[in-house]
Amino acid sequence: MSNGYVRRISVVLGFIALVAAASAGVWRYGYFQALDQLARQGQSDLALASDRLTGQLQRYRELAVLVADHPRVSAALAGEDITQAEALFLDIADKTAAQDIRLTDADGLILAAARPDVPSLDASALVKRAAQGALGWGNGRTAQGTRVFAYAAPVFNNRSNVIGTVVVTVDLAGIEWDWVGSNPAVFFTDARDRVFITNRSEIVYWQRSETGAELKPTDGPALPFDSYELGRHEVWQLGWGPYLPQNALHLVRPLPVIGMTGEALVDVAPARRLATLQAAAVAGLCLAFGALLFLATERRRTLAEANAQLEARVTERTAELSHTNARLRREAEEREEAQAALARAQADLVQAGKLSALGQMSAGLSHELNQPLMAIQTYADNAQAFLDRGKPDRTQDNLGRIADMARRMGRIIKNLRAFSRQESEPAVRVDLAHVVRSAVELTAPRIRNEDVTLHLDTPDTPIWVSGGEVRLGQVFVNLISNAIDAMAGQDTRTLTIMVDTASVTIADTGPGIETPDRVFDPFYSTKEVGASEGMGLGLSISYGIIQSFGGEIHGSNGPDGAVFTVTLQPWTQEAAA
Repeated sequence: MSNGYVRRISVVLGFIALVAAASAGVWRYGYFQALDQLARQGQSDLALASDRLTGQLQRYRELAVLVADHPRVSAALAGEDITQAEALFLDIADKTAAQDIRLTDADGLILAAARPDVPSLDASALVKRAAQGALGWGNGRTAQGTRVFAYAAPVFNNRSNVIGTVVVTVDLAGIEWDWVGSNPAVFFTDARDRVFITNRSEIVYWQRSETGAELKPTDGPALPFDSYELGRHEVWQLGWGPYLPQNALHLVRPLPVIGMTGEALVDVAPARRLATLQAAAVAGLCLAFGALLFLATERRRTLAEANAQLEARVTERTAELSHTNARLRREAEEREEAQAALARAQADLVQAGKLSALGQMSAGLSHELNQPLMAIQTYADNAQAFLDRGKPDRTQDNLGRIADMARRMGRIIKNLRAFSRQESEPAVRVDLAHVVRSAVELTAPRIRNEDVTLHLDTPDTPIWVSGGEVRLGQVFVNLISNAIDAMAGQDTRTLTIMVDTASVTIADTGPGIETPDRVFDPFYSTKEVGASEGMGLGLSISYGIIQSFGGEIHGSNGPDGAVFTVTLQPWTQEAAA
């Protein structure tokens, strides 16, 4: 009996040792897998933070280049009054959140500044580079300790000589404010290996050690730090405070565009917890299996108790799965509601575009309706006079003219009513030629007021395509209005509209499209900075409308100006089905 007891104890201990070894292997494998997943997620977060930083700084780079080409900058460098240039710089700085905008001559002497009283970065090195015709950029601190990033753009004269420099500086504290405290901990080191931008303010200006990867505070002793390699990953052991992980996966991403290096510290505690849970699950399963084998030799009462315990576990797991399924159903309903809200927002945006176009055309259409009304009154008075004089022929002629004017007003009102209608029906059979002629009639006042010569080529027979009359009318009104706007100030203003089978071509004699591949992007506009008309959404809305009908819209540059081509699906029996 004693030997049997010892043998059972030995078997149990050996089984436990085997389970412990298997759990350790599972923990190591799960930990490495979790580290790989954390590394991928961390690299994605680091790339997102890096792209956001570089994207925000690129705006000020483009701002420096654009300001350098402004006429007031050239005038200030030519010796004219600099107050206008300073007012321009202050207005731009207020609207773009730039810290300062300064203008220097070719020798680096400051001529104008948006905020002369605010200490700025010593940009002599950047100005020197810009004086050589290249774009200068860099980071540093002002006299007040403000962290800034600066771009210096050269100003060229007509002979392509550098006559000055525009320096745009931006306060980095304002850029990093939106993501301070977010996870994971991200910081960007400059060429001097110091932390210059970060979402953890406590490590700003920490300097990397000359002997390794360790970061040290500028003041005070170095804080606890150690690092080790775990497979292909580098793990840092830190004692840098409560807002930084004690054990972190260190990730690096170079950013040569801004001369910095992005680094992230991803807490490995979740990976350890996940590996521990996996190992515990494996150990639990193995121990449960061993317990079942052991209990199988016991009496039926023990087996019944084990079965009851297993049933309780199954019930608990089933309840958890039911809860998970309910949560997934709620998430699915929320996503469907979000998609419905997005569809409503897109429809409202299309209707807002139509109402905006109606607002621009309202003055011209009022004149179009007022002119026939005045003519009707005149013809009516004449008809009354001719009737009193006993001249029925002349009276009939005036009444006929009154009828023509009434039909003309009815046609204008019908087009206006159709254009303003909220259309949400699917694609139907539409006469493309009629839609184009209606759009031309709606924009006729602007065409005459802007002294634009119109060449309209539409067939007499209907061209049936798949679409919606109201939304297609909005597209063509928008394209015609954009063409009229583009030809403003041009010596020759000619608008050519040609309808051929299922396509419409609209060409103008304007300056053309600067970047055709971006013309349909939301908020992209070629209008002058500060212009009141338009937000760059018209072509984006038109693109979405044409795409919803299965058609295509393209913008390119022709020999005389911009050319837009709209191609739609011909109406067929299959489309009707």
